[in-house]
Amino acid sequence: MTTESPRWFKSSYSGNGGQCIEVAANIPGAIPVRDSKAPNGPALTFSANGWSSFVAAVKDGEFPA
Repeated sequence: MTTESPRWFKSSYSGNGGQCIEVAANIPGAIPVRDSKAPNGPALTFSANGWSSFVAAVKDGEFPA
């Protein structure tokens, strides 16, 4: 188990009117994701494989806007 705090960052595309997520990539074996408008709110945690699959599905258009 890690004791390191997540270092959150937003996408370079985050200038889209506030509909953003933040991701922390410094936690080994986990990818925490949170709503940038609620930094003290809950975060979802994905496995590295789960996150990669999700990102690939988004890029492939599996989740239309």
